[in-house]
Amino acid sequence: MTLYQYLPQSEEQWKLKQRFIEFIEDNPDAYLRSNLQGHLTASVFAVDEDKILLIHHKKLDKWLQPGGHCDGNPDTLEVALKELWEETGILVEAEQQEVIDLDIHLIPERKDVPAHYHYDVRYLVKADSKAPIIQNHETNEILWIPFSEIEDYTSEDSILRVIERISSEN
Repeated sequence: MTLYQYLPQSEEQWKLKQRFIEFIEDNPDAYLRSNLQGHLTASVFAVDEDKILLIHHKKLDKWLQPGGHCDGNPDTLEVALKELWEETGILVEAEQQEVIDLDIHLIPERKDVPAHYHYDVRYLVKADSKAPIIQNHETNEILWIPFSEIEDYTSEDSILRVIERISSEN
């Protein structure tokens, strides 16, 4: 499923989808991080029954879902699954994956990069929590966290919103 096929479940998500489409149409470089106004990213909520896989991101010092920059690739599902593999060692097939959420968030200024927005396309995938995890240099830690304990790790509204949606659908 692509961003264009995504059928949002809330008015807020419909508005975000429209903002994404307008941003892409207005910015031929929307998928490149050289666009210093903002650019598309893709991430994945990997779940196994009542657990979610989160990484502790080194640069941002936060618990987040795996994901990263599109770097010119408009196939956000491919990007999300590649990032899952690179950051955790978990491989998931690309079939039947769905966009579950859209999010636009401000990335703070760093020494060589001005503050800018990430337009994040977020996918839900089923994964095996017993599969071996391979940590890379971008993470401090990787954990399968029960939904019931998620607030012990993060207060990010965008993550809690997705957990609430996943929990209500199960």
